[in-house]
Amino acid sequence: MAGSTLASRALGRLLAHHRKQAGLTVYAAAQLVETSQQTMGRVEDGLKAKVPQLWIHALADAYGVGDDDRRIMIGLAQELAQAQKNWWRAYADEMNPKFDHLLGLEQAARRLSIWRSALVPGLFQTPEYRRSIAWTESPEMAPEQVEKRVEMALRRQTRLHDAGFAVDVLLSECVLRDRIGGAAVMGGQLRRLAELTELPNTTIRVVPFDTSAHLGSLVGSFTLLEFPKLPATGMTEPPVIYVEGYAGDLYLEREPEVRRYRDAFGEIGRVALDGDTTRQLMLSLAKEYGE
Repeated sequence: MAGSTLASRALGRLLAHHRKQAGLTVYAAAQLVETSQQTMGRVEDGLKAKVPQLWIHALADAYGVGDDDRRIMIGLAQELAQAQKNWWRAYADEMNPKFDHLLGLEQAARRLSIWRSALVPGLFQTPEYRRSIAWTESPEMAPEQVEKRVEMALRRQTRLHDAGFAVDVLLSECVLRDRIGGAAVMGGQLRRLAELTELPNTTIRVVPFDTSAHLGSLVGSFTLLEFPKLPATGMTEPPVIYVEGYAGDLYLEREPEVRRYRDAFGEIGRVALDGDTTRQLMLSLAKEYGE
């Protein structure tokens, strides 16, 4: 399941590269395999779950692709064909298509570097915290819909216990003090965060209010996703920056953009508290919320 997302991105990237080398448009490529321009665009964007091998051969012939690259693309297509259905498809009615893409990337990633200026990251949210967010976003939402979103969030969090997966999180102190759901909910959420710091693959550090000016105030919340090598080909997909917005999400992949965000994460981390001090702060605030 993890490999399928990376395989589709790698295959799409190779097809787009060879198409451009051949001087053909997306529309022309679509005509070669008798599909729509929109479908071919999804293939090149890495968003299509299955790509027939007949398409690969037809496109490779038209693009003048060498034997080595043809074998790589066929291998990626085979990897896609063998992939299992992703678990979050059962929750498709509760998410937008771009979030579906994020879950695929998240499941495939080997490492996440997360900066949050507001709200606890979804991977770390307690059911009560997630429920409070859902009611705030859509007060008219039916209770069964809310519970389905909570269930999806809990399924997503099983990734934290996967071998070969690591998460490095930086949180503004604002995240700890914004009383989402009230004092009791926040107290439970902070205790949960403190527990998660004990996982060997998870680090959580807080940027306190009284620190000097830092880039976190300017760049806004984001996630850097980094990926392992594909088992079939040994290829490594480039990292992705995910920027979540109220009106829509952004996925940034160009190397200069990724580098700027990676550097920003490093700069923000320089003014963050260490792990032990962060844990004590979270437990202290949790105790205050319980009083």
